[in-house]
Amino acid sequence: MAETRFWRAALYAALVFAALYYLLPLYVMLTTSVKSIEEIRAGNLLSLPAGITFAAWSKAWSTACTGVSCNGLSGYFWNSVQMVIPAVAISTMLGAINGYVLSKWRFRGSEVVFALILFGVFMPFQVLLLPMAQTLGLFGLANTTAGLVFVHVVCGTASTTLFFRNYYVGIPDELIKAARLDGAGFWRIFWRIILPMSTPIIMVTLIWQFTQIWNDFLFGVVFASGDAQPITVGLNNLANTSTSVKEYNVDMAAALIAALPTIVVYVLAGKYFVRGLTAGAVKG
Repeated sequence: MAETRFWRAALYAALVFAALYYLLPLYVMLTTSVKSIEEIRAGNLLSLPAGITFAAWSKAWSTACTGVSCNGLSGYFWNSVQMVIPAVAISTMLGAINGYVLSKWRFRGSEVVFALILFGVFMPFQVLLLPMAQTLGLFGLANTTAGLVFVHVVCGTASTTLFFRNYYVGIPDELIKAARLDGAGFWRIFWRIILPMSTPIIMVTLIWQFTQIWNDFLFGVVFASGDAQPITVGLNNLANTSTSVKEYNVDMAAALIAALPTIVVYVLAGKYFVRGLTAGAVKG
């Protein structure tokens, strides 16, 4: 009994140490963002703020310079919102339909189609830059928010298809056969039977896609310019803009503004992500 308590205490201690270790950068960012620049120069990174001020947050949002423009991150933030919502919704819906077809309405060559889609999950995004740029130019979507939505939908559908297909394989085929005997067609089965059973995997896909798209920098810097650039590009521009005085509190506040949506999503929906990942693990 004593030995069991010892190892349990050791395990908890290790977990607490690991949590504190990984939360330390967040602590430094948060405390630095609410300090004045004078306090930052006089103190150290780990010290608590003597007085809390949100001036750095206000500047990062509205007046910080990001290159030649000094309008803060607000415009970039709303660009990302306008991009991420349709991109996540469309890629999730396409993945659900593809997974439904590839698992319950198999056709000749469906396994080959799934293998080709699966190949897209492991393809480095760098090899897509040139053909995707040509495609966007052909469609007239270059340097637009709609173009970024298109890019993320195309690149995200492979992952969403994999998620939904693997989840739907665990749904008994007898449900589909019974519905077809009752006269239900493809779409009626999907909307009335399959989709209501998909809440766990929908949550996984929404969180996954939101995080991937919101945090993307490569596509944002390559396929967008000017008023269409997402917040990751704006944050990079802000951090690399040369000024007479390096304002670390503004940089930290800007980084937290950029990370805040994904932090909120994981805090509010993290448990659903874990449940969704394990929902189809045990079926029989």
